Amino acid sequence: MAVVETDSKAPFSLDSYHVSEELGFILPEPLTELPPYYQPWMDIALRVPELVQSHELRFHINKMPLLSSKFLQKHRELRLAHLALSSMTMGYVWQEGENDTVETLPCNLAVPFWEVSQRLGLPPILTHADGVLANWRKKDPEGPFDMENLELLVSLPGGDSVRGFFMVTLLVELAAVPALRSIPTVINGVRCGDTEAVARALEDISQSLQDMTDALRLMQVHVEPSVFYGIMRIYLSGWKDNPSMPKGLVYEGVHTEAMEYSGGSAAQSSLLHCFDELLRVKHEEKSGAFLTRMRNYMPPAHKQLIQDISLQPSLRSFVQQQANERLSQAFHLCVAKLLALRSYHINVVSRFITVPAARARQLRNQSQDLEGEVISRAPTALEERGTGGSGIMTFLKTVRDQTKDAFLPETS
Repeated sequence: MAVVETDSKAPFSLDSYHVSEELGFILPEPLTELPPYYQPWMDIALRVPELVQSHELRFHINKMPLLSSKFLQKHRELRLAHLALSSMTMGYVWQEGENDTVETLPCNLAVPFWEVSQRLGLPPILTHADGVLANWRKKDPEGPFDMENLELLVSLPGGDSVRGFFMVTLLVELAAVPALRSIPTVINGVRCGDTEAVARALEDISQSLQDMTDALRLMQVHVEPSVFYGIMRIYLSGWKDNPSMPKGLVYEGVHTEAMEYSGGSAAQSSLLHCFDELLRVKHEEKSGAFLTRMRNYMPPAHKQLIQDISLQPSLRSFVQQQANERLSQAFHLCVAKLLALRSYHINVVSRFITVPAARARQLRNQSQDLEGEVISRAPTALEERGTGGSGIMTFLKTVRDQTKDAFLPETS
């Protein structure tokens, strides 16, 4: 884990935070195979969608041998193991939807999943770091990093929309890389009073935030709202703040008492946390508590980066003190682009959750077209909630409105 910088003269750098120069928080070149000993895991993990559909996943997992995690040595082996075990766990828990959940994860899955999670500093559930950051490969290794040349390593029920959802989110992460690289420039510029360097870096961050919004627009092209709402969403949901699993989940062989973990959420991406700390966006009360809790679902080095950015001299105060027009405009544009990204995210959530939820309520007692049937299969308990367990629209609008407060007061 990275250490908080104690020597304020040493330049701030991303070197100790597991941030890739080319890919940011994305895991470079994820492994596609584990050592042969772990083939029983991969055999099932690669078949989760079909085994859920045939209602056979729990049967296959119950027969799976209990394997030791000690032969997993490298970081990327542990990440692939975590991805495989987490996809099996989501499929096992939700195989029969919200009405026939399980209370116990069997020890042959629970014990190695817990051990791998402890070694990585991640919780034993599918996270953004699994499904997005470590779940990709290029079809053509020399080809571009784009939708046509990317595929998932492990999938969940939902067909092409699952690939679309994870890959578009991956491209949003990729679009943020220039902004991440600019953060040390901003911090070091503030420390030494270099107004021009800070202004240039903030302009680069603004462009990156715009590119992230543009990448997020691909969600409309590659994800079908009825499939996301009616099929996919439950497999991204956790066992905290979820009425379908009020007792949580017992990890057999790990703890005798049930544990609660939140499902995957955009709030588990380290990106916006970094930008919020840099721009001093303050989140109060419930929304702030939820966002802080989501940091426990990030790789520890990424969580540490967010914390360390928060400890640096205030960029906002620096901009106010300098009273430099270019710098003030660059800061204003950064906040505006972050606000626009959050506003667009609300539109996406409305399209994929709020609108289908209303349609599902309308169709519940009818039998209509195929789309209607897909939507009406959606879990009723999650109607107004995000996969992370938050009351989704209230939360997102609160976070957006708190972003507005980061704007500098108008000066005469």
